[in-house]
Amino acid sequence: MKEEKRKRLEEKGWVVSDTTHFLQLSPEEELLIALKLALSENLKNKRVEAGMTQSSLAELLGSSQSRVSKAETGEPSVSFDLLLRSLLKLGTTRDELANIIKNASFA
Repeated sequence: MKEEKRKRLEEKGWVVSDTTHFLQLSPEEELLIALKLALSENLKNKRVEAGMTQSSLAELLGSSQSRVSKAETGEPSVSFDLLLRSLLKLGTTRDELANIIKNASFA
């Protein structure tokens, strides 16, 4: 949000905050969300780079296309295990995983 708009809203009595504050997330919860989103985004990028469809990745994983779709969008029901397994099946190295974790940014 632009600073000018923020000031106008606050002057009119509105409380302007962020998702972390609104949901009362701890730093650990915020980090977990950032990590999951970073892994999800990299999964989609890696799949596209490999020229695979969601269906073909699902077949490789023994899963379903809808589950891969949920994994790529950061759906809360998708486990870190599935995200990591999927990335590893697509050839992601340990160093690449470390960089994904290192560069995960907060929303």
